[in-house]
Amino acid sequence: MDTPHIALFPHEHFLDIRPYQYGWEECEPLHSFGPFVRNHYLFHYIISGKGMLYSHAANGNIHEYRLEAGQGFLICPGQINLYTADEKDPWKYVWIEFDGMRAEECLLQAGLEQSQPIYRPRSIEEGKLLQDHMLYFFENSKRSPIHLVGKLYLFLDELIEFSTSRQNTEEKREQDFYINEAVVYIQQNFNRELTVDEVAGFCKLNRNYFSRKFKKVIGCTPQEFLIRQRLTNAAELMSLTDLPIKSIAAQCGYPNQFHFSQAFKKFYGMPPQEWRKHNHAERD
Repeated sequence: MDTPHIALFPHEHFLDIRPYQYGWEECEPLHSFGPFVRNHYLFHYIISGKGMLYSHAANGNIHEYRLEAGQGFLICPGQINLYTADEKDPWKYVWIEFDGMRAEECLLQAGLEQSQPIYRPRSIEEGKLLQDHMLYFFENSKRSPIHLVGKLYLFLDELIEFSTSRQNTEEKREQDFYINEAVVYIQQNFNRELTVDEVAGFCKLNRNYFSRKFKKVIGCTPQEFLIRQRLTNAAELMSLTDLPIKSIAAQCGYPNQFHFSQAFKKFYGMPPQEWRKHNHAERD
């Protein structure tokens, strides 16, 4: 007991959604974790037993939640949390840590956010299906990255479908249509000079309204999405081709190689030349 069973996801190049780690733990009485801050979303589902969650709200207030088997709880990036197993009936839980540009959108559809971190499935049976799907990640951690990312999409679909606080998405259809159109437009035109005004104009929306809706749906600003699109495509070209970096920068919307190198280093944590050497070494 009280020994966490953990597996890590080995692949980095998934932007929309990707897992980071997954596992389960059967805790000793009063075993606690935290106070701690996560860099990504961390969702726990309680298999058995009880415990307490002390969750810091955005305004600094601490909310206490007494939880038991058949419930889940979410920890958001940058949020301080502490959770403790019950003294008499300590919990056993399964967890998955994940993130990506679609992560916040999926969690909001399931009714989960920093101010509302508690998850309740509609039935015991559906909660058991959700639990088994989460355990699948740990039990199949050697499967291919694409397989595990696909399973994460299915898990999030179940998380939304089974939630008692599922949000009504009918009213979101129109705004989602425009945002999806914007995403496709950016993906098709990122290799040239492209402005937020142009994308908003393509969608026939006011720039400020468009920017707010884009960030709400995608989880980042249109400019941030454009930069990610350019840099991930540049990384792919550096990994798979021998094209000069200056040429790759120009193909990805950066006619100025210095600006490209600055943006790339900020995004990947190292200059393009160093990243390429490291990437080729891994492939070799």
